Amino acid sequence: MTARAAKAEATRKRIRVAAMELYHGMPVENFTLEEVARRAETTVQTVLRVFGSKDELIYAALDEMASSGVFLKPTAPGDIKAAVGAFFDIYEGVGDLVIERLSEEPRRPALKPSLDEGRKHHRLGVEAAFAPQLGQRHGSSRRELLTTLTVLTDVYVWKLLRRDMGLDRSTSEAIARKMITSVIAEEKSHGTDSLAQLVRRREPAA
Repeated sequence: MTARAAKAEATRKRIRVAAMELYHGMPVENFTLEEVARRAETTVQTVLRVFGSKDELIYAALDEMASSGVFLKPTAPGDIKAAVGAFFDIYEGVGDLVIERLSEEPRRPALKPSLDEGRKHHRLGVEAAFAPQLGQRHGSSRRELLTTLTVLTDVYVWKLLRRDMGLDRSTSEAIARKMITSVIAEEKSHGTDSLAQLVRRREPAA
């Protein structure tokens, strides 16, 4: 029984890794169960028996990427345009699925560990992508800038621009870049002042 369980787990792992590799190699709309099965050296029937559906398999691929820390395509540190493009590459492929899964989190507590892993790696991706800008800040100023950049590159910002407002990708990326550039420039111009201080400075006098 132990050998059978180990074999089943090995098959599951191969399928997850094959799905992750396939996701990295082609747009999600071209993602096929047949190709996953071929790469994992198994059958479509086995893939469906293990994961239930194509969407669940894609979720598994996302979990695999999050746990392995290869979710975000590497970009030159400090290149705002490339960083925004890399985040949008992810969201254009699986953003709707991620939003759907996030909406299920309150009803399915078992999802929280993998979603938290994704959140952690998103923040790590932001730190890597904007390392030069963050390196110019210290203490609370750095923490607040990192939090702001994490928010501005979040899947919900993509959803607001692309789905709720119906903007095209080029326009959406330009808006995201403008927000990020403005925040970084404002932080730089005021030295180590926190974002909260900047907001208070702009409030009208009582």
